[in-house]
Amino acid sequence: MSDIQLSDHFTYKRLLQFTWPSMLMMVFTSLYSIVDGIMVSNYAGTTSFAALNLIWTFCAILGAFGFMFGTGGSALVAKILGEGNKEKAINTFSLLTYATIVQSVVMGCIGFFFVRDVAIFLGAEGDMVEDCVIYGCILMLFLPAYELQVYSQSLLITAEQPKLAMRITVAAGITNMVLDYVFIGLCGMGISGAAWASSIGLCVGGFVPLAYFYRLGWLRKSRFSVSAIFKTCSNGLSEFVMNIALSVVGMVYMYQLIREIGENGVSAYGVMTYFAFIFAAVFLGYGIGTAPIMSYHYGAKNKAEMHSLLKKSLKIVVFTGIGMTALAQILARPLSSIFVGYDEALLDLTVHAFRFYSLHFIVTGINIYASSFFTSLNNGPVSALISIMRTLVMETGCVIILPMVFGMDAIWWAVVVAETLTMIMSLYLVWKFKSKYGY
Repeated sequence: MSDIQLSDHFTYKRLLQFTWPSMLMMVFTSLYSIVDGIMVSNYAGTTSFAALNLIWTFCAILGAFGFMFGTGGSALVAKILGEGNKEKAINTFSLLTYATIVQSVVMGCIGFFFVRDVAIFLGAEGDMVEDCVIYGCILMLFLPAYELQVYSQSLLITAEQPKLAMRITVAAGITNMVLDYVFIGLCGMGISGAAWASSIGLCVGGFVPLAYFYRLGWLRKSRFSVSAIFKTCSNGLSEFVMNIALSVVGMVYMYQLIREIGENGVSAYGVMTYFAFIFAAVFLGYGIGTAPIMSYHYGAKNKAEMHSLLKKSLKIVVFTGIGMTALAQILARPLSSIFVGYDEALLDLTVHAFRFYSLHFIVTGINIYASSFFTSLNNGPVSALISIMRTLVMETGCVIILPMVFGMDAIWWAVVVAETLTMIMSLYLVWKFKSKYGY
């Protein structure tokens, strides 16, 4: 068991002690995704790198169900634990695990047969289409492993095992990175090597937690419950919508870029999103780490602790966002050169874009935490509203409208405008629901 339990009182120190494994876990997840991009970009070229970024958005949309069951199930199970009913919590967890496995197999089969159509729809042509098909089809075969990995990350924290979740993620990442070097660097397998390396790493991250939960006694026969499935989907709707919406936004970005700038625009955007996810991963990890704590105290009706957690968390994400923005400005060129240092024109474009794009880190942490906060209160609709407005409405709208008004260069700071507008709404919702939940 962890030396820190959900029922504890959390000071700043204790809060960071409990959440740092989750933050590191999410950062490491983004890091080993980046290794795929580095290896493909440097060993297989710009076309394969652009193909990887193009088709990954489709894979992420189908994998979003794992996030929904993971975050939504974590909030529900933690709340039930806070109410003092451990037996019901374990039965609910078992049911949600089986549901995640079944739907991921179905989604993987459907996705396998539509990879080519999606690649063409997104604007891929010639060799890029074939690279998309190779990478996408292999990932679809291992979609259950991907969904189980993201599902288990949240539930391991609810089981008061954030460090174990981190260790499993690190092990999966190291597996991926080592195999990237072997398959792409040594064997010259190109984009297929990246896909196989990622898939094998996902098996480590997805199936090892299942063995742990089985040994812990948390996997058992369970009765089917429509209400538990519905509540989980409602709770996790925000994360489901967010992952799908981010992919949709990515598709809109790349459609605009490939039409106006070409492969270089898609590659520059790919580099930015890789590093943006590293920075955003800190906020995502913090949200995942704090959500079970808030859910537990919500279930236990400990309003004083809920108020304390909210106040401390908002301060943490604000100061972290300011620091990350400063760091991104300083590191824009050295980070970009890792991917595209071989092409000076592409490097200059990427650095220019990244310095505008990274300004949104100042406020994005507030939006990510606010969405996670309402998920932890088992209020999926409000959490989903924040995610929908942030991505599908604000970001998509800004990506389409701002370049029309201010020129194509405005696409790089569209996300800054979108995140700022969403922050205003997020803070209003936190204030509006204060009397209802008593935080």
